[in-house]
Amino acid sequence: MATDGDIRVLVAIDLVLSTIFSTLVVWGLSFVGSLTFSWVTVGLATLLLALVTYLAVLR
Repeated sequence: MATDGDIRVLVAIDLVLSTIFSTLVVWGLSFVGSLTFSWVTVGLATLLLALVTYLAVLR
């Protein structure tokens, strides 16, 4: 029988992966000239992606 696991570990992994993905997306958009790279933009994108992931997968 499988367990759901510790929610803190799931949230931590979600934040790490969301940060990596958001950094790559913001850097890519900056590279093509669609967006200016800033850590604030990366942070906001990370929070948005982590929230969407949490609502879609963990709830």
